[in-house]
Amino acid sequence: MRPSAEALAHAVVTAALVAGLLAGYGIAVPVGAVATHLVSLTARTSLRTGVSAALGVATADGLYALAAVLGGSALATALLPVLEPLRWASALVLAVLAVRGVLSALRDYRDRRPVGRAAETPQGVGRAYLGLLGITLLNPTTVVYFTALVLGGSAGTSVTPLEQGVFVLAALAASASWQLLLAGGGALLGRVLTGRRGRLVTSLVSGAVILALALRMALGSS
Repeated sequence: MRPSAEALAHAVVTAALVAGLLAGYGIAVPVGAVATHLVSLTARTSLRTGVSAALGVATADGLYALAAVLGGSALATALLPVLEPLRWASALVLAVLAVRGVLSALRDYRDRRPVGRAAETPQGVGRAYLGLLGITLLNPTTVVYFTALVLGGSAGTSVTPLEQGVFVLAALAASASWQLLLAGGGALLGRVLTGRRGRLVTSLVSGAVILALALRMALGSS
């Protein structure tokens, strides 16, 4: 007996949901410079700031998933000439953030400033969101990744707008859940390392890791 049209539609939507979740976790889970910066930022400030920054990363992933679904091969072709400049720009931004974080930690340690969380002003929260959104958007690997998945998964088949929407929302949800988990880890780290020396060591290690990853990103473009 053939399955009904409703059963087929349900199966198709479920497949798109699973594909979107796998795609979102696939791009989000590998810990790179952005993830390291997210954890470090949350540890230095607050969970609220970290959540805003995490949602900025997830938003970028969702936008790139949407762009890949809508643009497909045309988008990938259009990005080819600017992939190398985008990688260099992303590496430069991350390097600047790493150096600024290390200098700020050294200044606080030298001046013996009291340890405390940064003020949670709306402007600071918004800046964290926009900052991580911008950094993630500068990474062309994300759109190439999603485009490859979309083109490979839809080869020879017709994809409906419903499937596209489910895929994008699932990818966004997967990325957001992972980034929020990283932010939570950063908040716990900030509570544990409450001493001046502990925060200094954390900032130095984080800065070194981000610089190394940024250098690797830049060299990978040549």
